[in-house]
Amino acid sequence: MKHTPEIEFKPAAAIRSFQEDKLKELLVYLQKYSLFYQRHFANHSIDIASIKTLEDLQRIPPTTKDDLQQNNWDFLAASKSDIVEFASTSGTLGKPVTLALTDNDLHRLAYNECISFACADGTPDDLYQLMLTLDRQFMAGIAYYEGIRKLGAGLVRVGPGLPAMQWETIERLKPTALVAVPSFIVKLIEYARQNGIDPNKSSVKKAICIGEGLRTGAFDLNIIGQKIKDAWNIDLYSTYASSEMQTAFTECKQGIGGHHHPELLIVEVLDDNGKPVPAGEPGEVTITTLGVEGMPLLRYKTGDIAVAYTEPCACGRTTLRLGPVLGRKQQLIKLKGTTIYPPGIFELLNEMSSIRDYVVEASTGELGTDELKLHLLVSEEMKDDIKKRLSTIFQSRLRVVPEIYFASAQELEKLQFGKMDRKIRKFIDNRNF
Repeated sequence: MKHTPEIEFKPAAAIRSFQEDKLKELLVYLQKYSLFYQRHFANHSIDIASIKTLEDLQRIPPTTKDDLQQNNWDFLAASKSDIVEFASTSGTLGKPVTLALTDNDLHRLAYNECISFACADGTPDDLYQLMLTLDRQFMAGIAYYEGIRKLGAGLVRVGPGLPAMQWETIERLKPTALVAVPSFIVKLIEYARQNGIDPNKSSVKKAICIGEGLRTGAFDLNIIGQKIKDAWNIDLYSTYASSEMQTAFTECKQGIGGHHHPELLIVEVLDDNGKPVPAGEPGEVTITTLGVEGMPLLRYKTGDIAVAYTEPCACGRTTLRLGPVLGRKQQLIKLKGTTIYPPGIFELLNEMSSIRDYVVEASTGELGTDELKLHLLVSEEMKDDIKKRLSTIFQSRLRVVPEIYFASAQELEKLQFGKMDRKIRKFIDNRNF
């Protein structure tokens, strides 16, 4: 229990009291050092001394991604001479945002991932193989690296891609755990099958899955999660995080949502009017950072839609848990009366094992409506069959048939990885907003 904070096992009242004390400290800090929040408080006549409880937070208008993009440097609440690291968002929902971290912020980031990996049954005896980039201002890369070091475990920085190199490293260094995107683990399994490698005879016992969903809303493994489990009997742990919150939600062995670290974040789940949703209902994940010096955020709307669960977990933690992200608010697609988030489309495509890879592209049609195009990588002999089956599936489930385009491996790779992309793109949004 060395790397498991006591507060995560405290009664709800004790957690609330702790957070309210930290909230008061944050408000004073923002009032003193943040140009953006100084204006925000003044423009909305907010007396920070009157904000004493978590419920009082609702009197402060939320901060949005547009605010952060348009006023990026006004969020800086530390001297530039105290900034030791610059990270950036991926720019999925607009231009990338720079995030400035102090030395204390880096320590906080390492602490966050240390306790997150510990939550996912990580120990100092583990050896983690990192299948992700540590460059290009990618905060997650440095977070995983520093967190694993703080845990006392070993790590191997292999980077993304190249299944042959990944398997060579697994066979040579015998890692016990992987940190990877689920769809890439599927590619590792395909490579193993083609090259006579039995994954179940490897040293790997678990995988920390990042960047993509692993479970359904009922916490069952989704199609891609089940594909992994069927071929490779390892423990799978889902995660949710964003650069802006500088914090992660990671599953324990129960697999029923990512655990909240209350010493690092205040979490709200809000409806379209900025009000808390009823228990068990989906809403926009909205966070307030605690302990961040460089660019702290207050009531920041992440754009991610999820359900929060508050009943205690069988692991003993009493903290809030976030269910799988259902989609990003800005990425909601409206197709002839049907609305769907990209993950719902991914799930349909993942059902078909003959589709080797894909990219979903949304655009605006001549009439100003949303249109959908599927870029698919399949073998030549399967094209006609796949087109017929997909047309039937989409017509029956969504009442609309998207445009289907068969791409080469090279064409798909260009779509998935732009010049500055740090992670694979499964959804490209070219709509006019």
